[in-house]
Amino acid sequence: MMALLIHEGSSMISSTHQWNYDVFLSFRGEDTRYGFMSHLYQVLCDKGFNTFIDDNLQKGEEISAELLKTIESSMILIIVFSKNYASSTWCLDELVKILECKNNCKLVLPIFYKVDLSKVHKQEGKFGIALAKHEEKYNGNMGKVQRWRVALNEAGSLSGLHYKDGNLESKFIQGIMEKISSTKLKCTRLFVAKYPVGVDTHAKAIEMLVDIESTDFQIVGIHGLGGIGKTTIAKAVYNRIVDHFERSSFLENVKEKSRTIDGIIQLQKTLLSEILEDKDLKVDNISKGINVIKERLCNKRILLILDDVDKLKQIENLLGKYNWFASGSRVIITTRDEHLLTILGKVCTTYKVKELDKHEALQLFEKHAFLGNKLEKDYYELANQVINYAKGLPLALVIIGSDLCGRSKLEWKSALDKYEKIPNEDIQEILKISYDGLEGTEQDIFPDIACFFKGWHKDLVVDILDGCESYPNSGISRLVNKSLITIDQHDAFSMHDLIQQMGKEIIRRESPQILGKRSRLWHYKDAHEILTENKGSNKIRGIMLYSPKPVTVRLHKEAFQRMENLKFLIVYNINICEALKYLPNGLRFLHWGNYPFPLPSKYCPQKLVALKMPGSHIKLEKLFKQDFQFENLKRINLKSCEFIKKLPELCSPNLEILDLFGCVNLVEIHESVGFLDKLKTWSLSYCERLKILPSNLMLKSLNSFDLVRCSRLEKFPNIHPKMKFLRDLDLQESGITELPSSIGYLGGLTKLCLRDCPNLRDLPDTIFKLLQLLDLSIPTTHLRLTCNSFDSISGYGFLMLEHLDLEHCLNLNKLDFLMQPDYFPALKSISLSRTNIITIPESISRFPRLGVLSIQNCKQLREILGLPKSIKCVDATDCFKLDLQSLLSQVYLSTYKQFCYFPEKI
Repeated sequence: MMALLIHEGSSMISSTHQWNYDVFLSFRGEDTRYGFMSHLYQVLCDKGFNTFIDDNLQKGEEISAELLKTIESSMILIIVFSKNYASSTWCLDELVKILECKNNCKLVLPIFYKVDLSKVHKQEGKFGIALAKHEEKYNGNMGKVQRWRVALNEAGSLSGLHYKDGNLESKFIQGIMEKISSTKLKCTRLFVAKYPVGVDTHAKAIEMLVDIESTDFQIVGIHGLGGIGKTTIAKAVYNRIVDHFERSSFLENVKEKSRTIDGIIQLQKTLLSEILEDKDLKVDNISKGINVIKERLCNKRILLILDDVDKLKQIENLLGKYNWFASGSRVIITTRDEHLLTILGKVCTTYKVKELDKHEALQLFEKHAFLGNKLEKDYYELANQVINYAKGLPLALVIIGSDLCGRSKLEWKSALDKYEKIPNEDIQEILKISYDGLEGTEQDIFPDIACFFKGWHKDLVVDILDGCESYPNSGISRLVNKSLITIDQHDAFSMHDLIQQMGKEIIRRESPQILGKRSRLWHYKDAHEILTENKGSNKIRGIMLYSPKPVTVRLHKEAFQRMENLKFLIVYNINICEALKYLPNGLRFLHWGNYPFPLPSKYCPQKLVALKMPGSHIKLEKLFKQDFQFENLKRINLKSCEFIKKLPELCSPNLEILDLFGCVNLVEIHESVGFLDKLKTWSLSYCERLKILPSNLMLKSLNSFDLVRCSRLEKFPNIHPKMKFLRDLDLQESGITELPSSIGYLGGLTKLCLRDCPNLRDLPDTIFKLLQLLDLSIPTTHLRLTCNSFDSISGYGFLMLEHLDLEHCLNLNKLDFLMQPDYFPALKSISLSRTNIITIPESISRFPRLGVLSIQNCKQLREILGLPKSIKCVDATDCFKLDLQSLLSQVYLSTYKQFCYFPEKI
């Protein structure tokens, strides 16, 4: 809405503004208090918004100073105009104050409740009568009445939400919630730290270096020792200055996420989606991603934080040559490597974070050791001993403080005695004290994560560790509480490098000289020695053989013969010369990409939880023997396994994820796979020879089903009524000729992708009422979407449809279906790009929520007969026959059009 757009581009708002309320409600009590307003207020409260509603303040002739302050301290101001709103001088005073505050708050949202906008704008009807009465009453103070008139006129010119008789109230309130949620999310700051001692001093100093007033592009590098607080400080700086930029993004753990190509691409996607607010942007490879970032972001004044970088390539993968940024943009980089910042040249200013001084260190420690309370005198001497050991490193102070919290002096002395046994040792050793306080299975989980699973998704690791009977749900919570690990916003395990090194050192000390007596091997040279020289033992719990580049290794044929207790085998970039003779049946996790032989004939994966062997020569018929049930198996990833021609009965009743992406020779799926009750995610994309699916699907838990580019698949299975949880069905570029009428049973479906299905001729009537998002682009077919196509659904229309994509529908030259706006009450965007349409009818102006119209490369398009007031963006690039004057008149008649893109010849 216009009010939201105006405030996004308004003058800078102080990042230190403290809002007392999320939402302030201005309304006429006698009209709406016991109906609409009570329902709206309840929903706001239920959704967690701190909302002010004036139920208790005593009303008089003049609005109180207390209420004026409440308006000033509210983030979002909602005005509900009802028939008697203008009869209340109190409401009118609120309105005047709200409009005075509109440039300081985040959103002013007018709601026209059963009243015409024009009545408010022009003060007609009851609004006019009320104002006339006020003029009589305040004959000696016409300035007050004039202020009310000006406020009503201005409020009536704002675009708001219109509630009319017949509207579904719950749906209308949901629309309000979407606006409020979106606005609130943009204003939410990063969590910095529980006790940010000393952070503000650093943040202010860095803010000076950032120099927001300068129009030059600048990079500021924050460097220092690991665990010194660089990320925490960067978050505080971000919160202080983010409001001065059009868009922003904070990318955490760049080093860790850049270890794989997929990780780099995901970083690129995250950057693009956060800056452009588009979650559906696709990036296929790193090089393309660099150019997409440059082309899409070069016109925006952005703030970008790259956290924990250790190589120049990581910066280049995201920013290219970083010479394309718009004026005033800023990039902040955190790193341990000062030299890396020097390489960036004069554009980069550096800031070194130093250790806390003794006063700050004591303050930080006491807050964690005494839960924010003052240090007790009896503990002062003991606390100082801790400070001396930690040597000003914040991470060490936080972990030791948490470990000692709530303990007696005797326990503190005992702990400090342990510290004294580690003189002149690296701070890593101090961190081990927290590990010593863990119980049995917790002491297994921590080194497992430190050695193998840092950066991995929590759900996968929990499944694996649960298969090891390590009780991960309680154990992981304990590790989080002890500040040994964290779980990020993507549910991935995170752990500071110092803590990870401490965990690895614990394992090294199990047997400093004899590798085979260590429980975990993650270093390439160590694992290589064990596996090539057959030095394994029953002591070994997990092995990772990881090479940064593909190498050929001559493993011993019986390398795993002595490792009966091996639980995790993780192999990257390793090609072996001979097939293995043996694998332990006790494996819980087997990850070996591009394994070039069948697995050992005697290997039986009955205890396996996750099998990840993309690109391997695996033979499933021999692996999944019919005499066994593989009840532990939850995840299978066999991407790009070219030797798989048929998927047999898997005998895995608890399987949740089945990924067969790119199995190009897969032809047939066994009928039993259609009855896996626990299966949630199933990918068969790019299985180009796939012809036969199970004839019936009763996958009660299935959430996502991908069949992209299954070009030989013609028939889609029948759907069982119990498949209620499928939300995402992707048939893009498949050979499907029709969909069964039973697809109507997919009551949870929110996305159906039928883009580029050349054989698809028609859709069953049962499908239309299901869709919230229809992604439909079908070139060179005879599938028609005309008014007649909708006759069978006239009873309900596309009630939930928000985005309609008809790009590349070359047979589309008329838009008869747009003559029925009532079919599309929720429609927000239409893409007609690269179609042969000639005219866009006037009826499009009656789509109440339509904000985006894309008509790129519509080379036959001559005229647009109307546009709705809600329109925000019209992309008419390369529409060379379009009557530009007609389009321009549509655009410039209304100030609602915030962004319009036209052919270059304009």
